Amino acid sequence: MLRSMTGYGRAECTINDRIFIIEIRSLNGKQFELLLKLPPVLKPFEFEVRNMLAEQLVRGSVECTIIAKQNGAAKPSTVNVELASSYYKQLKALADELSADDSQLLASILRMPEVVGTSTDVVTDSDWGMLKKFIAESLTMINKHRTDEGTVLEADLLTRISNIEILQEKLMAIEPRRKQKIRDNIEKLLVEQVGKDMVDRNRFEQELIYYIEKIDLTEEQVRLTNHCSYFKTLLAEKDVSKGRKLSFLLQEIGREINTTGSKAYDSDIQKFVVDMKDELEKAKEQVLNVL
Repeated sequence: MLRSMTGYGRAECTINDRIFIIEIRSLNGKQFELLLKLPPVLKPFEFEVRNMLAEQLVRGSVECTIIAKQNGAAKPSTVNVELASSYYKQLKALADELSADDSQLLASILRMPEVVGTSTDVVTDSDWGMLKKFIAESLTMINKHRTDEGTVLEADLLTRISNIEILQEKLMAIEPRRKQKIRDNIEKLLVEQVGKDMVDRNRFEQELIYYIEKIDLTEEQVRLTNHCSYFKTLLAEKDVSKGRKLSFLLQEIGREINTTGSKAYDSDIQKFVVDMKDELEKAKEQVLNVL
């Protein structure tokens, strides 16, 4: 079972006199990276929101936005005089420097964030308890989205690994022919260079065995088979967070494919190696999205 790092979740709720809109988006990332946007009334609960997101989403580049809107009758308002004064000084200096009209400056400042607030602008523990349920609901939605996409990723990865295994079978089917071809070519070259009667057959056989052992592909193919088998086993495990393990395994698979190519000395085997590398690169691209 796989889970993607890409997903989207949304929830909207009304709690007393406020409407809360919760939106969570996630993309792939090496670690858990969170961009959290909260209204001022929820700042006291920021640490708890971060913990909820980190616990449920584990990994990825996450953006969470919670918007709070007033619902119903307006409440008594207060002006943050210190903040408004700071805005005014900066904007007045800018207007003077640009010779701009500053007649509407105060009206603009009153519309700026956190300058005007309600006198009872707080969220009670009871309200927060209700809001947490809706945050959890949006997390459930995004994880369902991630799981659905993970199912697609898993099917594609299985196809890529199966294709590598099929190519490996074809490669090993021509391996005996490759060895015989190498033997014939070396013997032909030796006869051409020193003459057939001058060849020491015993020495030739000894050197040939040593050379063929050096370019033998059996060890690489055994490891490649084991890596592919373990990759499929890992995909079937219930743990949803295994993107790093799968990525490491693909690196090991790539190492065996590359070594096979460097030892092949055969154009037909090189074609299979190129096709295996192509499947491997496609798998690597998909694993980047796995949790």
